[in-house]
Amino acid sequence: MTGTLSTTVERLYHSMKDLPIVSPHGHCDPSWFARNQPFANPAALLVTPDHYLFRMLYSQGIPMADLGIGAPGAQADPREVFRLFAAHWHLFLGTPTRLWMNYVLRETLQISQPLNTQTADVIYDHISERLQQPAFLPRALYERFNVETLATTDSALDDLAHHKSLRTSGWSGRVIPTFRPDGVLDPLDPDFVDNLAQLAKITDHSLGDFDSYLSALRMRRAEFKACGATASDHAIDNLHTEWLSDPDRLYRRVSQGKATQDEARRFYGHMLIEMAQMSIDDGLVMQLHAGSCRNTNRAVLDSFGRDMGADMPITTDWVGGLDALLNRVGNSAALRLILFTLDETTYARALAPMAGHWPCLRIGPPWWFHDSANGIARYFDQVVETAGYFNLAGFNDDTRAFLSIPARHDLWRRGVAIHLSHQIERGAFGLTEAEDLAPLLAVDLARQAYRIEV
Repeated sequence: MTGTLSTTVERLYHSMKDLPIVSPHGHCDPSWFARNQPFANPAALLVTPDHYLFRMLYSQGIPMADLGIGAPGAQADPREVFRLFAAHWHLFLGTPTRLWMNYVLRETLQISQPLNTQTADVIYDHISERLQQPAFLPRALYERFNVETLATTDSALDDLAHHKSLRTSGWSGRVIPTFRPDGVLDPLDPDFVDNLAQLAKITDHSLGDFDSYLSALRMRRAEFKACGATASDHAIDNLHTEWLSDPDRLYRRVSQGKATQDEARRFYGHMLIEMAQMSIDDGLVMQLHAGSCRNTNRAVLDSFGRDMGADMPITTDWVGGLDALLNRVGNSAALRLILFTLDETTYARALAPMAGHWPCLRIGPPWWFHDSANGIARYFDQVVETAGYFNLAGFNDDTRAFLSIPARHDLWRRGVAIHLSHQIERGAFGLTEAEDLAPLLAVDLARQAYRIEV
């Protein structure tokens, strides 16, 4: 993150620069920290798991198998994958990915050479050598990054073995799970019926009726909380909530795989409200990611599986979609519901007014395609005047790319400094208020929103 900053921006940025990192939502693998073994190789660490990288390369006609993606890419030579990435590094000019990766190479991996075809092998070898050093083991990097809390995202069917191991390891790092139950809530999941059978097995519930199903979900939530979880996470393409007066009848249809698409949609809409009610009871913060049409490339889905870079933003009706949920539980301050959108047109029209009214709501930071310098600026410009700062959820990096976490938080903190400087210039408030807001936006709002104790 280079570039000249104004005096005020520089002052505000440096007041946040070295604050601890709170990463309350992301997709890192807990086994990295439980096992604390060296990362396999530069390609497996930097290229293969990062959909920001491989979707750009795929858009330029590079086969995903050549990048080591999925089962078809299992035999790809990691060095060749890295060479391919380096040869196409120019494709990332102008993107936040370029900023993040430059930060990782320079600051984290201590690589001074520019990345290109000629330097690819030398850089690959340098990274490989560093990954074998104790200072580059996962726990050491966590500590060097000054991470205070790192939340993973874990299926409702996860045995949480790695999290349990971490809690008894004696290591001081805090890596906590997040309860992700979509696979056992959404009947449109292709594995829904099988997932229910697995849920029944691991909770020792028959799941023959709706009440036993809810009981099993409560049991799993309690197990996640016992491992340190503070939040659940839910994704939905087209937002819909609906309270069913007799959910048992529909549950029996969906649990047997007999429901229509409309019935499946209605059931999931009801279950989001059930999750909100459980959140009031057990205190887990509820995250809702809406407006992503997932797996739009069917050939990629068939060959490589889900979540392979073909997810696209779509419009979202937040007001109508959340009506049933909010009018049942939205007036409870005991519920904390954080909303994430890919539809930026809803920032000022819906999300900011909603968060500025409903006690349960907070607005999540710019997500996915909008986690960028311009996306951060647009976000602040559209939400603050109506929602204020204290109805925001701070920042989370939402990443699978562990090494990019400091880079993403650095970009956010620079964006915060620029925004606050503009507020001073336009006379919204003075430097004293800006200096109070800076650490709030960098760290404290995330702690508060996710109920994470220092």
